Amino acid sequence: MNTEILSRIQFAFTIAFHYIYPPLSIGLGVVLVIMEGMYLRTGKQIYEQMTRFWIKIFALIFGIGVATGIVMEFEFGTNWAVYSRYVGDIFGSALAAEGIFAFALESGFLGILLFGWNRVSPRVHFFSTIMVALGSMFSAIWIVVANSWQQTPAGYRIEGEGMKARAVITDFWEMVFNPSSVDRLSHVIIGSFLAGSFLVLSVNAYYILRKRHLEIAKASFKIALTVATVASLMQLFTGHRSADGVAKHQPAKLAAFEGHYDSSAVADMYLMGWTNADKREITGLKIPGGLSFLLHQNFTTPVKGLDAFPKEDRPSSRAVNVVFQTYHLMVAIGMALIGLSLLAVFLWWKGKLFEQKWLLQLFAWSVLLPQIANQVGWYSAEIGRQPWVVYGLLRTSDALSQSLKTGQVLFSLIMFTLVYALLFVLFLYLLNKKIKHGPVDTHSETIPDSSKRDNPILN
Repeated sequence: MNTEILSRIQFAFTIAFHYIYPPLSIGLGVVLVIMEGMYLRTGKQIYEQMTRFWIKIFALIFGIGVATGIVMEFEFGTNWAVYSRYVGDIFGSALAAEGIFAFALESGFLGILLFGWNRVSPRVHFFSTIMVALGSMFSAIWIVVANSWQQTPAGYRIEGEGMKARAVITDFWEMVFNPSSVDRLSHVIIGSFLAGSFLVLSVNAYYILRKRHLEIAKASFKIALTVATVASLMQLFTGHRSADGVAKHQPAKLAAFEGHYDSSAVADMYLMGWTNADKREITGLKIPGGLSFLLHQNFTTPVKGLDAFPKEDRPSSRAVNVVFQTYHLMVAIGMALIGLSLLAVFLWWKGKLFEQKWLLQLFAWSVLLPQIANQVGWYSAEIGRQPWVVYGLLRTSDALSQSLKTGQVLFSLIMFTLVYALLFVLFLYLLNKKIKHGPVDTHSETIPDSSKRDNPILN
């Protein structure tokens, strides 16, 4: 493998590992706001207990997410120096906005969220919970804005030539509201709601199956199910909007999504399949003219295919199948989450939600589905824009640090793999410890003195 491929693998690995945690913290933050709001509204002890329990898990997820996020900023400079210089003005502005609007908000209220019970009023603590949840979303906003600018650049001009060329902001708000940012941001945020809510569903399904903490588990399950159902249905809409945007601004990527080669042909929509680059065809289950209908509301309108683009400006033949598979896996999981949520809501309405052991077992494992969907969704978006790192402006092969050696990247990749493996094992150990311990009845135990500090991550 050459330096470019290894650098891409390393960045893909580190960002994929990091991306386990922010969606969980964003989604869990929303669930926490609802739980604590229910506690303030009703005064019922079970809502306080579930809020305290999930705040501890939130703290663990948040801590790992911050630690793994820092690494990628260094990778920009060490592995992708040309890219860093080219987009520095754009990314610098977005990351500065994240620090001002998001990280400062999170860090300012996080201490109250974690340690403020019995030290501030319930309303102040609830306000802190809201601020931390909003701060998590603001972080996602600015990161997605920066990434969306790479997909659909706007509000910039190019200064310099050759290796000294760089993009400079001419209109900050045009950069922020570039053609894909709103659609992609809504898709990412709703995906995060699904990740957080299905984590809560999974843990509480486990408790119900084990007949532990039943009152709290059933109430928590219903809150999370409400969030999951609304989010899964909204994701159907945001996904369609995002695909429409890709068709308009990145038609080569859309063609890769569907493995569509022939621009003169009606575009079928495949539910599953396998692309054959040599024969320029797909073997699988399809809806004839389905893609044409989704994009043009007509089953016979042709859709621009991969053959409309020069080979050097579109994903490679091997990449097309990867993009096709990851995209369709994301869509399939999204539909499965809708079906699972609606089935559970129906059984809830019938009063039989917690009588179906097989359904609870499905929910116990369902935490994996939004994670997989989020990961493969990013894979399809990032691999689908290749060979560009900034769409139409800077190629990935030109963005690499010129002085970087293959051996250096290989060594750092091995080290990252080992360190992250240990970190993931530690995360699972601490998460399992918290889940096994379960919610604590704060009214049946002695509340610690104000001088004592509960560690929400280790305890």
